[in-house]
Amino acid sequence: MSDSEDSDISGMENEEILSGSNAKQHAQQLKLLQEKDPEFYQYLKETEKELLDFKDEGEDTDVDVGTDLEEDVESDLLAEGKKKPHVKPITTSMVDSWCRDVKSRGSLRAVRSLLRAFRAACHYGDDDGDADQSSEKLGIISSSVFNKVMVFVLNEMDGILRTLLKAPEAGGKKETIMELTTTKQWKTYGGLMRVYLGNAYHILNQMTDEQMISFTIKRVKASAAFLAAFPSLLRKYIKVIIHTWGSGRGPLTVVSFLFLRDLCVRLGSDCLETCLRGVYKAYVMNCKLSKSVSISKLQQIQFLGNCVTEICGVDPPAVYQLAFLFIRQLATLLRGVLSEKGLKVVNEKKKGKKYKESKSTKKQMEKAYQKVYEWQYIFCLELWTSVICTYGSDTDFRPLAYPLSQIIQGVAGLVPTVRYFPLRLRCIRMLNRIASATGTFIPVSSLLLDTLEMKELRSPPTGGVGKAVNLLSIKQVDKNTVKTRSFQEACIHAVIEELAEHLSHWSRSVSFFELSFIPLVRLRSFCKIIKAERFRKEIKDLIRQVEANYDFTNSKRVGIGFSPNDPAVEEFLRAEKENGESHLSEFVKSLRERTQLMHNSLVEKSVIVGAESSVSGKKVSEYDEENEEEGEAAFSSSWLPEKKKSQVLEKKKKNKKRTIEEREDDVEPEEEDDIVEDLVLSSDEEDEVDGEEELLSDEGGDSKSQTASKDGAGAKKQNNSSRKKRKPKPRRKKKAKVSV
Repeated sequence: MSDSEDSDISGMENEEILSGSNAKQHAQQLKLLQEKDPEFYQYLKETEKELLDFKDEGEDTDVDVGTDLEEDVESDLLAEGKKKPHVKPITTSMVDSWCRDVKSRGSLRAVRSLLRAFRAACHYGDDDGDADQSSEKLGIISSSVFNKVMVFVLNEMDGILRTLLKAPEAGGKKETIMELTTTKQWKTYGGLMRVYLGNAYHILNQMTDEQMISFTIKRVKASAAFLAAFPSLLRKYIKVIIHTWGSGRGPLTVVSFLFLRDLCVRLGSDCLETCLRGVYKAYVMNCKLSKSVSISKLQQIQFLGNCVTEICGVDPPAVYQLAFLFIRQLATLLRGVLSEKGLKVVNEKKKGKKYKESKSTKKQMEKAYQKVYEWQYIFCLELWTSVICTYGSDTDFRPLAYPLSQIIQGVAGLVPTVRYFPLRLRCIRMLNRIASATGTFIPVSSLLLDTLEMKELRSPPTGGVGKAVNLLSIKQVDKNTVKTRSFQEACIHAVIEELAEHLSHWSRSVSFFELSFIPLVRLRSFCKIIKAERFRKEIKDLIRQVEANYDFTNSKRVGIGFSPNDPAVEEFLRAEKENGESHLSEFVKSLRERTQLMHNSLVEKSVIVGAESSVSGKKVSEYDEENEEEGEAAFSSSWLPEKKKSQVLEKKKKNKKRTIEEREDDVEPEEEDDIVEDLVLSSDEEDEVDGEEELLSDEGGDSKSQTASKDGAGAKKQNNSSRKKRKPKPRRKKKAKVSV
């Protein structure tokens, strides 16, 4: 551009100003000039600066328009482009220096730096969102730095923050923490504890390695008591820990349970109710199975049930109301099925007809039975049976034994067919456990003896030998299995064992003769009808043991002067009761050993899927011990959290372009439009990447926590798996019909 052109344009500018045009309009023109020709604008700024400095006629004071204009332009450019703040990479030397300062001098500045680094590690890959653009951010550049920061903070930060807050060295109750929140130290450093716990919660939702999750939960458990000061964060922790407890395997399940139990013990009844509701729901969801169940799954369900039982023992008076509510729900389901069956019988009688189930009626009733005859319902009964047996001596849980036993008896007699004998056997075992734990008599013998009178067990088998049947892993059998010899043997052996177990509970009772009279009569009758010699021998052995036992009790009660309802009855055979010795109890031990051998042989022949779940059977105390090397072993891989938001969307756009290009290459030109119309570009990943609030500022202060959930992480995995490329099949051209 020549000097003459410059002078002409500058003259035009001066004439506009002198003509009294508005200063704001002139500023807008200069702004447009800067956007269209930035080189010329820079030339005017350097050579003719006075042209950019002008006065508004309506103003009395001078205004530096050029400076304001430059600031407005820069702010607009920042608003449009949203420049990212400067990210300072974290190195291992920086982390080592911070760790040395914290250990040697207790430097507060180093503590804040470590928490900032911890925040950067936990939020690695997240979008900046509405973060403070003017502040400098720390960034993780390698997995070694990530591992070093995570291990040190998780191992040491609890003790460091307890020292700053002047809190107890370990543990602490809810009352202690609430008193601590009123102190000056909490107002100054309480936000640091929120930052630490909030970021640890965030990384728990991102990690996929069970060893990392297990170590993180174990270390955060030391600071669990401080969650009493942050109710919203406490609810989020309970939710994510319950998820890891219900979906994890091995040590992860144990560590999650210890975290939940520690919360219930330290934070009181309010936290206990929330935890118990969530744990019970997770237990029920794990019990949703098909007709048969594997041995490993049974072990897992049994362990989860033991965990729920342990939580119920933390505060029995507070748990009683919830336990009563859950048992009442089970009773309501059973009552609905019984009332539906009863209405059908009543309607038939009103019509003057004898009730007889048709095929359609049977199908309807089977659908109604499935509400009760499913694994979820049965395992819930077993759970509350375990709770009552464990705390049967406690006055709080003892009243629940009667309604629960009534429900179990109703379930056992709902469908009196041999196909559902495995389910009836489970119910009988539950009743025997309740009777033994509470010392109350439950009439179980009638349920067992009615089974022996079914024609499938009295007549010879017609279906051959058949496969060995494990009655504990199924709830019903098919019609072909009922006719086999192996199923008949399993049923009769189970009846003999459970009947002997029932009678052995009262083998030292003064009324044993009256209790065993009817069972003996029916056993002798069955022994005459059955033709198989091996079954008759089993039943005769049981009859001999029962007769020997009532002969012994009758000889001891001769000459007794008290009545059966006299409290002095408790003194009858007191020595034998304390020793647990009787003729029948020794016979029951031998039956148990035989059953255990048969069960072990079935387990050895079957294929156990997920055998690693048996790790849960170890002692809980083994996982509660401190291990300094565990953190280094857990965070020793090259794992980093997944990238989110813009980074994921950019990758997705590239994948879309590649997919379309591959489709264009694979299909013929004339079919190109149809193929593109059939291509579905899913936007699930864009929807699932939600905006997240930052948990802390760059100075390490208190801030809001995010509402991420584990369910979202599970959905993300499914969506990622559905993004696999699929090659389209070329469409076939329709052949034209030729008319002859």
